[in-house]
Amino acid sequence: MSDAEKSPLEETEDGETEMEEEYNPDYQKLEDEEYNPDYQKLEDEEEYNPDYQKLEEGEEYNPDYQKLEEEGEEYNPNYQKLEDEEEYYPDYQRLEEGEEYNPDYQRLEEEEYNPDYQKLEDEEYNPDYQKLEDEEYNPDYQKLEDEEEYNPDYQKLEDEEGEEDTLAWKESQETEAAIAKEMEEQAGEGQEEEIAGEQKEIAVPQEITQAMMSFEQLTFPGSQSIESGASLKKQSGGGSEHLLEPEGSEVVELSPSEIPNLDQNGSEEQQPSDELVEKTDQTPEREVGPEKGGWRKGKRVSCYLNPEGKAAAPKESLVSTSTEDALFRKDDSARVFPLTMTWAFGWNSSLPVFSIRDENQRVLLYVCAHTVVIYDVFRNSQHHLQGHANVISCLCISEDRRWIATADKGPDCLIIIWDSFTGIPVHTIFDSCPEGNGIRAIAITHDAKYLATISDGKDQKICIWKWTLAVETPACTLDLNKEYGFQNYLIFNPTNNKELVSNSKTRAIYYSWYEEKNTLAHSAPLLTEKTFNKLVGKFSQSVFHLNLTQILSATMEGKLVVWDIRRPPPSAITFLGFPYIKPCKLVHLQKEGITVLTTIDSYIVTGDIKGNIKFYDHTLSIVNWYSHFKLSPIRTLSFSKTPPPPAAEKSNYPPDCTLKGDLFIVRNFVIATSDATVYHLTADGTKLEKLFVEPKDAICTVACHPYQPLLAVGSLCGMIKVWDYESKTYLFSRVFEKGIGVQSLTYNPEGAILGVGFTEGAVYILDAMSLENEIAEPFKYSRSGVTHISFSHDSHYMATADENYTVALYQVVVKHGQRVWEYLARLRSHHRSIQSLLFGVNLDSNEPRLLSLGRDRLLIEYNLLKTCKDHLEVLDIHRTDQGCYPTCMVWYPPLTKELFLLICNSGYKVKLFNSTTKMCRKTLLGPTYGSPIEQIQLLPVKTTSELQKRYLVFINRDKVGLQILPVDGNPHKTSAIICHPNGVAGMTLSYDGCYAFTAGGHDRSVVQWEINLSALEAAVSLGGEDLTPFYGLVAGGREGQFYRELEDYFYYSQLRSQGIDTMETREVSEHICLSEVPYVMRAIGFYPSEEKINDMFNEIKFGEYVDTGKIVDKINLPDFLKVYINHRPPFGNTMTGIQHSFKVLGYTNSEGKTVIQREDFLRLLLTKGEHMTQEEMLDCLATLFGMNPEGWKSEPATTSVKGSEICLEEALPDEITAEVFTTEILGLTISEDSGQDHMVSEV
Repeated sequence: MSDAEKSPLEETEDGETEMEEEYNPDYQKLEDEEYNPDYQKLEDEEEYNPDYQKLEEGEEYNPDYQKLEEEGEEYNPNYQKLEDEEEYYPDYQRLEEGEEYNPDYQRLEEEEYNPDYQKLEDEEYNPDYQKLEDEEYNPDYQKLEDEEEYNPDYQKLEDEEGEEDTLAWKESQETEAAIAKEMEEQAGEGQEEEIAGEQKEIAVPQEITQAMMSFEQLTFPGSQSIESGASLKKQSGGGSEHLLEPEGSEVVELSPSEIPNLDQNGSEEQQPSDELVEKTDQTPEREVGPEKGGWRKGKRVSCYLNPEGKAAAPKESLVSTSTEDALFRKDDSARVFPLTMTWAFGWNSSLPVFSIRDENQRVLLYVCAHTVVIYDVFRNSQHHLQGHANVISCLCISEDRRWIATADKGPDCLIIIWDSFTGIPVHTIFDSCPEGNGIRAIAITHDAKYLATISDGKDQKICIWKWTLAVETPACTLDLNKEYGFQNYLIFNPTNNKELVSNSKTRAIYYSWYEEKNTLAHSAPLLTEKTFNKLVGKFSQSVFHLNLTQILSATMEGKLVVWDIRRPPPSAITFLGFPYIKPCKLVHLQKEGITVLTTIDSYIVTGDIKGNIKFYDHTLSIVNWYSHFKLSPIRTLSFSKTPPPPAAEKSNYPPDCTLKGDLFIVRNFVIATSDATVYHLTADGTKLEKLFVEPKDAICTVACHPYQPLLAVGSLCGMIKVWDYESKTYLFSRVFEKGIGVQSLTYNPEGAILGVGFTEGAVYILDAMSLENEIAEPFKYSRSGVTHISFSHDSHYMATADENYTVALYQVVVKHGQRVWEYLARLRSHHRSIQSLLFGVNLDSNEPRLLSLGRDRLLIEYNLLKTCKDHLEVLDIHRTDQGCYPTCMVWYPPLTKELFLLICNSGYKVKLFNSTTKMCRKTLLGPTYGSPIEQIQLLPVKTTSELQKRYLVFINRDKVGLQILPVDGNPHKTSAIICHPNGVAGMTLSYDGCYAFTAGGHDRSVVQWEINLSALEAAVSLGGEDLTPFYGLVAGGREGQFYRELEDYFYYSQLRSQGIDTMETREVSEHICLSEVPYVMRAIGFYPSEEKINDMFNEIKFGEYVDTGKIVDKINLPDFLKVYINHRPPFGNTMTGIQHSFKVLGYTNSEGKTVIQREDFLRLLLTKGEHMTQEEMLDCLATLFGMNPEGWKSEPATTSVKGSEICLEEALPDEITAEVFTTEILGLTISEDSGQDHMVSEV
């Protein structure tokens, strides 16, 4: 093959092609003309086009290199002649000026892209379809017979001729029709099926490749579909959905009719349709998207072939075939996750609310923490767009309300573009902000082709993304000067998608994007009071003027700054060659500060801090306003995408305020205010409807009714709101006086009253159904916020804990024949924050027990029988931990004969304490999901048959999870999901155990989670039985080096216990005695304290005592492995923990290092914690510095001879750092820190 045949074209950076001069064996040498490999001689004045035929003036670009004979007639790649009135949609639309050329296929990484369809060895590479056997791949939709050679120019070759018919297209239309008919006959013997018909308007961005439209290649989380013979399996964490093919089926791609095109006005034109072929119709990858408001054609449809090879029903893309109402269709799919989000209460009122639909449906779009909520008001239904791991910081929506773009703020931030019709994320941009700051502002162009983002952080950057190209890098970036201030608002020019404006509180910036130069020019003139000789005020928002080359910037002083956009002539080559803005006018528009500035139709609209909404014309003359609603400060205004209907006889539009007094006709719109209230205003009749009111401040506590589906939500704004969580309806609420916030809520066991603790220390007892006071005056015995409220099982006592480490007790007394609550006593029993306050039941007398757990590691039980007025008696005090602090506690269910208290600590451990003796009976590895457990509750059961299978629900810093009981350290028994990335403030469970509710604190939301226990049980069964899950927790597993060394140490300890030098017969056993456990632990790298060793001994010795009455004095290898895994630090020895200890015990020297003086170091070893004797310390240091034989202490016959001779002044430096202590003194190799929150020890 000649070089000309191999690569006749070269592609330039601009996407255009250039031709190298090649030898042409079939033609005479061209003079003063470029060579044309597609058989047509170019005129002298014409530019050579290597890929295409010469275009007639006004004709559309034809990638299949055939010249159209009739002007205005579109080329049909499927060989069907279009009617005169039909519009042709080629594989590629003509590129507009400045657009980047996108070839038919993306270049392959391992082989060169062949635009002329080079023949591959044995068979053709097919990127979009299954591999074809024994036949060549035909990108021009035709199935070739075995004896035919592939013809890229759509011409059938005769075997005996072996050469191309180079003038085929210049033949008559009858010849073309004959060729088309012949190609159709080659399509196969199978039944051909026509797919035609009109489809509803769908505007899909242009560069979304057609491969994405194939059903098999949809890999987006959140999409749901029901397919004949197939099912979709969702994967957690925003993973993809995999199509499960029916057994014995073959998946092929069919090329049905072109989908109907819609122009910008929404008109449809019927397009010709292809027929289904028996094997595979091939279509080159192409791009679809919004170009002049329409679709690009040529979508593929997938279908299944049954074992006999016959085509089944076609499968189409959800994105291309869905309609507006598809999102809220009933979903009967089974829950496949242990925890599934079913409802979001509240919303982030600092972000906008958008009106998606406003005709027969009233659909809103808003944000709740890291989830986008699409809420149908009339159906009272929500659809959740889940994919972000951080709190969403900004969002925008396209003009046609089809495409939603969201971005978050935090590590590994994402930008996700969603399809609002299906809820499918069509594109995700990873690592959009490598600095980890996240995105502050986002905007989308009017045609939805481009996105612009501004990063969040001290050094801001603006990026423009060609998101429809599915690229991971921005098309253009610009670093912003810190002098410009913190830019927090961004918007595109609706009439020019290459212009943008952003503003901070002090500076507005105009951007002009030169795509071909990869340049983002900007202009940011500084405004001072001298600019207009008046106070300008702080900027809030900016917009482009409706029909003038101007920008308007609103200020909090009620003024508008008018900027002129100056565009110097293109011939200028200096900096002035870029457009710039210049302040030309300051308009004092109103007295109230402007918080919202937007445009709609022919109006400029403002919203202000007084709740007024005003409409101005293009001259800034007021047309109408709404001020009588008495709203809070306006946060966002979102207008319906549907233009208002013209006035009719029954219309009730108000008159405007002009002299003519015309009717004021405007679209319906949604109003969101700063107090978290959302309204809908119907312009016809000026009807204002309140859609919902949510807490405007942090939600710190939630509580469920003990036997009704009621959820009480408490906020720091002083609001208590009660919902019916089954019907998702708001029932009643109460707002307390300004300045006090709700910090804790609890129903009593009967569900008759609701105990409420407030931030200033007051305690209210309310009626559960009316929220009216049950007591004349609230209790005000605390001087700080009430963090915990708990009722005894008989509702006779109520206890509270506050931020001053104080426990207060209240009781019910009978006065004048009525039950009355009164204060009993209080005690400051802890010196660190109280983590849990818990009532229990004394099994002997059925009397209540009260316990409190503090961060000071103290577990305190109070003697309620001896407590009297103003005296709270303490029964006993026990320390729960040595280094880590406890986080929460709960009564362990009676799964065994022994009654336990379950206590979680900051070291990711779960400890079981005997409820009577407070002895630590077991230490177990708890869930390790990034941070320790902060709150835990026992899942209620519905029937007595479920009492032997219990579950725990827990929350940590940002997740909610499930734990199967009994706890044994098996990691497969737990599951967790992110619920509130910025922190979980509280949790409660429904009375029937079906739902869990989490409060998000400052994200002002509560999320309802449906619990599916069968999914968790399935995960446990997949994790293996017996020791299989535990082998995976050690390096290398069962066959790894670590486990082999553990076996060696285990059996060596038997030799050591029998005596190293003995001559007696050895007895090898499967057990070792308890005294050997600490030595084996230290040998494999775990150095437990003496207290932890005692806990291990108690755990092993009394493990069978309750059942058998015997004490165990030995342990086998499998049990030893479990004890090791459950007691060791979950993430090994890390520098973080050691450095934290040095910060507590040491000081910062002149070099800025945290150190401990040598004298202080030795004194701490002798006096603090599990202190050593002088002899023990010297012996240990001598061994560490190599002055004693290795293992001297562990060998019974060996004694120290060097300990007293060590010179500490020479062996130890004057100042000891954490690194010196770890590597030089201890000789340890410390692992790198993981992303987990490590154990924290407090002194």
